[in-house]
Amino acid sequence: MKIGFIGTGNMGGALASAVSKGGCEVYLYDKDAEKADALAREISANSVYAETLISECDFIFIGVKPQFLAALSAEIKPLLDKKSGEFTLVSMAAGVSLKSLNELFGSVPTIRIMPNTPASVGKGVILYCTEGVDGSKENAFKEFMASCGTVDRIEERLIDAASAVSGCGPAFAYMFIDALADGAVECGLPRDRALDYAASTLEGAAALLKASGRHPAELKDAVCSPAGSTIEGVRALEEGSFRAACINAVKASYERTKELGQK
Repeated sequence: MKIGFIGTGNMGGALASAVSKGGCEVYLYDKDAEKADALAREISANSVYAETLISECDFIFIGVKPQFLAALSAEIKPLLDKKSGEFTLVSMAAGVSLKSLNELFGSVPTIRIMPNTPASVGKGVILYCTEGVDGSKENAFKEFMASCGTVDRIEERLIDAASAVSGCGPAFAYMFIDALADGAVECGLPRDRALDYAASTLEGAAALLKASGRHPAELKDAVCSPAGSTIEGVRALEEGSFRAACINAVKASYERTKELGQK
């Protein structure tokens, strides 16, 4: 299986790194050849021209921002039209529908994905929907993408809302970890330990939530002793509109994703 990545930015690079660990042969192309070359050396992949990538690969990942898709289409659609043999196009452009992708790149088997950066360490969430992809190709996609983390098919009408959680959520989580660590530093804990404890605490809390199947509010209540330290902290978060801020962050990300898809 040969997998090609057009665009080696943060997300494209994260997926290429994870896929390369799963035994696939990975090809990379980027307008910035030095960036592609550096990643290729790091993950033992092939840095090539677009023509080579398209002619060789079974799955071709489009890893450019939505506003650059039209320019990329002008560059590679003639190459796609000439390609011999079956292939599947995979786009990670936020907000861009399968219909729009077919208009840009032709009516070819297409998978639209919304991944997140933890995929680079095999802990990502990869949401996807398809157009014109048969069962064997979809199964092959799920198999090699499993090295990235959780791979879940979702209706296209829901993918933008879901990606506002899984795609944008890591940034919100990092902000929370950083803030927890800042609070601990203010209380006298060394920075390195504060960050380690904060990150490990979020990792453990998420693992317990998934393993237990219990509602997060129930698990929160289990930590809050009457008149104790934790409920005092919960009160402080509520005074700062913590949950409302989180809801607003997801909604704002969703609305921006819809806007990007219309450009």
